[in-house]
Amino acid sequence: MRRNLDLAALRALAAIADFGGVTKAAQLLNLTQSAVSMQIKRLEESLGLTLLERSGRGVTLSNAGEQLLSYARRILALNDEAVERLTDSEYEGEIRFALPHDIIYPHIPQVLRHFNTLFPRMNVQLQTLNTVRAKEAYGRGECDLILTTEMQCDAGGETLAHLPLVWIGAPGGLAYRQRPLRLAQGRVCAFRAGIIAALDRAGVPWETAVESDSDRTLEAAVSCDMAVHALLAGTEPPHVERIPPGCGLPELSSFLINLYVRPGNTIPGVTALAELLRKAWSGEIRPLAQAAIPSAARPAAQAGVAAE
Repeated sequence: MRRNLDLAALRALAAIADFGGVTKAAQLLNLTQSAVSMQIKRLEESLGLTLLERSGRGVTLSNAGEQLLSYARRILALNDEAVERLTDSEYEGEIRFALPHDIIYPHIPQVLRHFNTLFPRMNVQLQTLNTVRAKEAYGRGECDLILTTEMQCDAGGETLAHLPLVWIGAPGGLAYRQRPLRLAQGRVCAFRAGIIAALDRAGVPWETAVESDSDRTLEAAVSCDMAVHALLAGTEPPHVERIPPGCGLPELSSFLINLYVRPGNTIPGVTALAELLRKAWSGEIRPLAQAAIPSAARPAAQAGVAAE
């Protein structure tokens, strides 16, 4: 006799994999921890398999759990697609969200993925703007919420993280030893003035090797050892590496990552998206790169992206 998989249990398994534990999965699913544990237990009993392994470091998926997760994601995606196409959703519309390019990673892809699970008919219009332009757009009412990188937090905002700037260079590169120090700099960058001031205070001669409005151009210049750059700790792209302290470069300032949500906003998904952003920077939602189980097939979010 063929056995049917319980969709609720599969959704619980996927949430455990994404959030790294039963407790956080239960919070996302609005269930008790015992209810989620019982769903997994019944799923294990129906298959005759152990899906979760528990240790002092928490809960991870077993080999069988990893295999089932791949199927679960596809089954749930098809189920959700069918429901969305055949029924009306209580929540639909568009959310306008702006942030600087250099803080999209590591958290935003996972945040959008979770948001899409909760609000599948909501479209997130994601726009990359530097902090000055993001705040201008927010002030004109063109954004529902924004993230910024600033030295302080203005009225109406809240600070999600306090991160230091770190020097970055090419893996195994030597550009940091050159004098004058060759810099890759954004034309409009919140970090630029502080970087230059720190070098001047330390007596390190410098010159601009690359100047661009494109973060990709700056990253390319750094990755080929043409110049060095500075980014917030934890936001470095994978093709560069941090230049460790003691290499002749001065310590840099720290910056705040601030969240601003437009007052009086009545779009239901805005509050949920803001809460997911808070959870991401507090560590409750793990970045995709750190997830214990690789993500499978479903798109991260219905997001239109515009860069400036």
